[in-house]
Parts: sequence; C-alpha cells; structure tokens
Amino acid sequence: MRTILFVCTGNTCRSPMAEAIARSLIDKGLLGDGSGFVVASAGVATGGGSPPTPEALGALAAMGIDHNGTSTTLTGEMVRNADIVFGMTAGHVRAAREAAGKKAAGKAAALRVVRLDPDADIDDPIGMDLSAYDALAKAFLKLLPRRLKEFMNE
Repeated sequence: MRTILFVCTGNTCRSPMAEAIARSLIDKGLLGDGSGFVVASAGVATGGGSPPTPEALGALAAMGIDHNGTSTTLTGEMVRNADIVFGMTAGHVRAAREAAGKKAAGKAAALRVVRLDPDADIDDPIGMDLSAYDALAKAFLKLLPRRLKEFMNE
C-alpha cells in the first residue's frame, strides 16, 4: 500500500477536503485501478476528534463527494510511514519534517514532505462562507491530479 498524507493546521478544512477529493480522483482511475493507495489527513495543531466544518462538507457534497471522519493530530510515525506528505503551507511542511524526527528514517521521510502547491501556500478558509470552500474545492480539483501523478506514478 502507498500512503498519501495531507497536512494542515486543524484538519477540519483544507486537509480533509484534499483527502476526500484525492480519494475520489483515485477511485475514478487517476492512478490506475486505484488499488494499493491509502489517503489520509492530519493537523499540526488539533486535539483530534473534530468533524470537518459544515462548509467543507457542503463544498464536497456539491461535488458529489462524501467524507466522514474526524480530525487527527499529526505524528512522526504518520510522516515516516507516508510515501508522500503534502503540506498546505510552508509552515505545515516544516512541522511535518520536524515531526518525522532526526534519526535516519526521519531524515529520509522529511525528503518526502512537500507543499501541495509548489508556488504558493493554500490559505485557510476557516471562518469564511461556503463560497470560499467551493473555490478551494475547485482549486484542489485542478491541482491534485497533477501533483498526485507527479509523485505517485514513480
């Protein structure tokens, strides 16, 4: 199994949306038959157990994508076990690399942590209305196919 991990701050907006959209794209054949992939998400500053925001769920539902789950706190083990870790911002990339640890396995894992959008941070829509989440979902739909193929078709 190959693991794709998305990381943001609270794991209630950006990363669960990216997780759900990536899973949908993979299920639809983006990376072959879709078998052999695990898609997950986590937050660098969450206590865990919170559901995605209603706006995140609404934006996903508008795309015909269902997502259920609760926030998860990022751990070093998650980073070390992932084949690729996509951070939403440069700060999330730093936090995931730090979580990976300083030993050899952690240093190797840190090389697999990258920003989802290589050109810019993906802004947090928390506190905004549904239109911001719809725009984020559309941005993910445009960005994810390229990034997933780039890293997972090796």
